[in-house]
Amino acid sequence: MFVQEIWRYPVKSMAGELLPFAQLTEQGIPGDRVLQVRDLQGRILTSRTHPGLLGLRATTNENGAFLVDGLPWDDVRISKKVRTIAGPNARIVHDEGLDRFDILPLLVATDGAIAAFGRDRRRLRPNLVIGGVDGLDERTWEGRRLVMGDAVVQVQDLRGRCVMTTFDPDTQKQDPNVLRDIVKRFGGKLALNCDVVHGGVIEVGQEVTLHRV
Repeated sequence: MFVQEIWRYPVKSMAGELLPFAQLTEQGIPGDRVLQVRDLQGRILTSRTHPGLLGLRATTNENGAFLVDGLPWDDVRISKKVRTIAGPNARIVHDEGLDRFDILPLLVATDGAIAAFGRDRRRLRPNLVIGGVDGLDERTWEGRRLVMGDAVVQVQDLRGRCVMTTFDPDTQKQDPNVLRDIVKRFGGKLALNCDVVHGGVIEVGQEVTLHRV
């Protein structure tokens, strides 16, 4: 098995960026979801209820600054786009608290499960895609560990999927049959909730081994 893709989402619920390598820490990939769209009460607004957020792309420039659609994330033009999508009180804030993660800091998918899913992998919003996995083998990994160089990742359980999977990553058009299919064929669960036990540098193409605890 090997690291096939590494994804970071600088702004929660926006489109993310592919990385050639990353330094895993206990909080996952540095810079992942450190910006969120929130309302005046501080509640996080996501593409579950505001799917237009998926149409904005968050990236990082060569200096490590976060951008949205190529502009600084706090640019007034981006603020206007966010308010148009998520309401007049919506704003992007920087917050590295753990509530920025839905469940755990790392979501891992495999090429075998993505192939069985049969749709754009971006609907699953993984941080890591592990290649060289046979079919739905990931469903037997709960409680085991993935080792990539010095990095050790603990697999906790399968991720219960939500309405976000029903929105096309490019057009934001909704297809409710996507989630119905996940429920019917995969019991509503696809990809893996994971913790980072030991940090380390990971890179695309790196070998991944599976271990029992």
